[in-house]
Amino acid sequence: MSGNKQNLHTTKNQFLNEKHTTLHSLLTYMNKSTDFRNFPFQKDKAIHVYYYESLVDEKKIQANIFPYLENKKYRGLERLSLDIPSDNILITKDLKIIEEKLLSGYILIQLTYEKENVLLIAAFLEHNRDITAPEIEYSVVGPKVSFIEDIVTNIHLLRRRIKLPHLQIKEVVVGKITKTRVAIVSIDGITDMENLNTVTQRISDIEFDQIIDSSFIAQIISDNTSSPFPGLIDSERPDRVASALVEGKVAIICDGSPHVLIGPTTLPEFFAAYEDYFLPWHIATAFRLIRLFAVLFSVLITPLYVAVLTFHYQIIPIDLLGTITTSRKDIPFPPILEALILELTIELLREAGARLPVKIGQTIGIVGGIVIGTAAVEAGLTSNVLLILVALAALASFTTPIYRIANTIRLIRFPFIIFAQFWGLIGVLIAFLFTLGHLLRLTSIGRPYTQPLYPPRWQDLKDSFIRLPFNKQTNRPIFTRAEDSGRMNANRANKKRGKRK
Repeated sequence: MSGNKQNLHTTKNQFLNEKHTTLHSLLTYMNKSTDFRNFPFQKDKAIHVYYYESLVDEKKIQANIFPYLENKKYRGLERLSLDIPSDNILITKDLKIIEEKLLSGYILIQLTYEKENVLLIAAFLEHNRDITAPEIEYSVVGPKVSFIEDIVTNIHLLRRRIKLPHLQIKEVVVGKITKTRVAIVSIDGITDMENLNTVTQRISDIEFDQIIDSSFIAQIISDNTSSPFPGLIDSERPDRVASALVEGKVAIICDGSPHVLIGPTTLPEFFAAYEDYFLPWHIATAFRLIRLFAVLFSVLITPLYVAVLTFHYQIIPIDLLGTITTSRKDIPFPPILEALILELTIELLREAGARLPVKIGQTIGIVGGIVIGTAAVEAGLTSNVLLILVALAALASFTTPIYRIANTIRLIRFPFIIFAQFWGLIGVLIAFLFTLGHLLRLTSIGRPYTQPLYPPRWQDLKDSFIRLPFNKQTNRPIFTRAEDSGRMNANRANKKRGKRK
């Protein structure tokens, strides 16, 4: 029985391993597709042209290739390649290269009397959207440029910010079917080779059939694929990625994705917006601490409400106890059901707002929240106190600058609520310890996830939950293991700063 299953699996995937032995069989197979063009160019059929109409730019072909093929007799492909004004020209008989180039937007020219070698000319269609302002990592201060779906353009945006030949790009192709181009970016002399080799090996070993977006890569190469916490930062800002590269990290650019992955990373980095570096250090530090408080508030406030009202109502101040008692006197549900109803309602509103068109989604989020919240309180399904707390918790979860960690915060709130229902404040503490233990075990590209808190790296605290002035950040972060750890000479910088004109 197992043998039959194996044979069935092999049969289903046989087409992926199918190899054509002759150029004629390859072109015949491609000609099954209606967008594949195959025609003789001259009257005597001395020249044949093949290409995918959906992949090439017809204007380039008509202007730069076809005029040089008309009414001419060529003795060979070498002479023909010299006449056509194009830099991307290749003469080959390798069937693998021919297949790859045709599927990348090249046209194939074959001379009737030269059966083995063919001429491949680049004429791919470039259809990219304009570079726009970031939508997810938008900042009031700073550059208003974001990555797009084209890998060449994204590499260009990085090279504009790091004008050094040390910026190295290594490209690999992943995905058995999609054949997606992935660029691994590092700075030679700064990036730790162990980090670079780990990332390169993990990406090269990907066996998945489709890689559509950088999110696929992030999930596949993550150190712990079962963890709800993201192991890599994804950013749509070229300035943030350039800054990470200078710190000694590795960037991963996936063709077709406007988000670039950065690693290794640590937990505090998910609460640091890149806009913090455009603000005075004390203001940026205050904002980071506010975000940290908001995350803790978002995770803990509803579980604390459930725990206190279920087991520890004695600790409620008397002045507040009357307000809570009044708000809950007509509620038919225990605190756990009341909390879950409201939390699930908030999640439904979030999903509805995210999936609907922008204008309709905003209306649903605002009007739906007000109408449903008011109706729930008036119907006696929930208390107005819990409604305020849940609304504040939802608002606090939006303060995280990285979208992926915001989803994690939304998820882990529910286990905390369940633990609070069973064991009260002790349950909240147990859930917190479980989460902390999980974080301590996590790694990112083999580096501890909770640095600089554990293992303690006091030097890296200068740019974690707080941000000190730039003249205090003289070294690159320790956890990146950068080959060149120094950023600047602090004594020389301070002397220059103290000079008077």
